[in-house]
Amino acid sequence: MESFKLARKQFPTALSQSTKLFELYENFVTKNSGSVSQIESALRSLTYIIPGRFRESELASESVLSGVQLLSLYHDSLVARVVSQIPANVPRPTPTPHARYTKYWSSRSPLYRRIALTLQMIRYTELLWEMFARRRGEKVRWRIIVIMESVKALCRLILLRRTNSRPLVTPPLPEREVDPRTADDDGDSGDWNGMETPSENHSEHSWTMPRTGLPLPSLPDVGDISSYLLSKVLTADDIKPPKSLLHRVTGQGQLAEVLYILRPLIYVLALQKWRGNKKNWNPWLIGFALEFGCRQLAKKDFRKRVAGGLRGLSGLEKDELRKRAWAMGWWAMRGAFYENITKSWIHSVTRRMKDKPLLGLIGSVVEDYEYLWDNYYYSTATV
Repeated sequence: MESFKLARKQFPTALSQSTKLFELYENFVTKNSGSVSQIESALRSLTYIIPGRFRESELASESVLSGVQLLSLYHDSLVARVVSQIPANVPRPTPTPHARYTKYWSSRSPLYRRIALTLQMIRYTELLWEMFARRRGEKVRWRIIVIMESVKALCRLILLRRTNSRPLVTPPLPEREVDPRTADDDGDSGDWNGMETPSENHSEHSWTMPRTGLPLPSLPDVGDISSYLLSKVLTADDIKPPKSLLHRVTGQGQLAEVLYILRPLIYVLALQKWRGNKKNWNPWLIGFALEFGCRQLAKKDFRKRVAGGLRGLSGLEKDELRKRAWAMGWWAMRGAFYENITKSWIHSVTRRMKDKPLLGLIGSVVEDYEYLWDNYYYSTATV
């Protein structure tokens, strides 16, 4: 009883200390976002060389990678919250079309943000879940994969509905913003009252007019006039409202987007049906035909509906089509194509790399990753 009373008395103190530590951590992340990003990148790079180094190294590697990815999502939210509180008169870098579009929907629709966040968390941890499920047997593993693909497909269909039938972008959340104050290393330009002669440090930043509070841009270097003027040129995408950066899809275009969303689930169900024979071409042909057909159907719809056809697409739409085109290259590492063609080709290349100074190291890393490609579906999944 006495110990219980003592613990109850100490609980507020412990809670207060943990809250202070949490606040200190948040302050460190927001004030050192550049260094934090470098640490995250270093940890991600480390996970690329861990597989194959010791027993169950792939599980340790994927645990670290998933943890870093989830932590980076939290860091993104911290930096975004701080940047949103910066006064409007502080000069900011021009946001990318992807950042404008995803930030618009994330701020306008809490449902969009929650669903997109759920989707990102599944994407970052799906391979780890598959590794844990594989320990319980192949039936459990495939059941978990089907469940995750079903949830992902449902999330994407909700996002498609919430954005009024606009194609999905990758990733669905805005990427980490750059704090505009990080360029101000000397820090006291905001205290200048406009009546003094600015120092050399102040000339590198914009001047805020004392009466209106509006900033005047700094003058560029003499030798950098051309690039400065080009950076101020507005494109069509710069003046479009964020939601207009993607055209709504209807008819064939909407069918193509829905099939693209359902394609991973259909492919997984086909793999589950023919899982006894990895060299069976049926699942691969079904999945590849669906993805290729969706792409051609979407491009055909754009040519019909968008003024100027594919040339009339926005930069964001072209970028998304480009990402999906590159993602199709991963079909060479999946299913029957990998088992019948790519696998033997990789073996022949890695054998030639052996006993060569630098190429041998690359070949050993590739051989370590073969275990993932051979045994895990999510090691080559792209959506």
